[in-house]
Amino acid sequence: MGRVYLVGVGPGDPELVSLKAYRLIKEADVVLVDNLVLGVKTLIPKGKKVIDIGKTAEEHKFSQDAINTLLAELSEKYEKVVRLKGGDPYIFGRGGEEASFLWERGVEFEVVPGITSAVAVPALFAIPLTYRGVSSSVTIITGHEMEEKEDSISWEAIAHLKGTLVILMGVGNLAKNVEELLKHGMPAETPVAVIEKGFTEDARIVCGMLGNIAEVATKEAVKPPAVIVVGDVVRVREKLM
Repeated sequence: MGRVYLVGVGPGDPELVSLKAYRLIKEADVVLVDNLVLGVKTLIPKGKKVIDIGKTAEEHKFSQDAINTLLAELSEKYEKVVRLKGGDPYIFGRGGEEASFLWERGVEFEVVPGITSAVAVPALFAIPLTYRGVSSSVTIITGHEMEEKEDSISWEAIAHLKGTLVILMGVGNLAKNVEELLKHGMPAETPVAVIEKGFTEDARIVCGMLGNIAEVATKEAVKPPAVIVVGDVVRVREKLM
């Protein structure tokens, strides 16, 4: 039986892939890729066996259960199975679920950390998530929580945090998430930045305030994937541009 590597390859820029991740990509017997690693596919040597398991909110080539099973099955055929995951495997990448599945079945695995888009994308657009005198903490949440798990996010607690809030996968539920924050007391004048398509040629930033960002994003036709930054650090960008 071989080993499965859950490899984080960062926010999409091949130059932000770690040396270890790059080595494993070259050494892999089979590489599994999805829609979040398109920019990194150029690092995969020609002739390498590649399996596309990409999925979006609208289309799933493989369900998560099918991906878990596939990883275990491939470990019985190949020595090195490399599963490329955008950002970091353990930051809303479902890497924890895959690791748990493999562990329960006695499959050897290793997790290779990557740079999460929650940090990298704001930095690309000159937004420091922490800044002395402005923000000394960062909270990262998903904006696309499953309906049966909605109670897992305490909007009341989040709305009263003093630091920076980063929302991933939140474009589709932007209006709903904003409504929750406003309802629980976050000021409507809180600065917000929505950064679309991060490390791609089509990357752009749309800014507003909590009270109008949903309307602004709709007017600007913002599409996923996007990183949403909520907090006064958004204003710091003006000093750094």
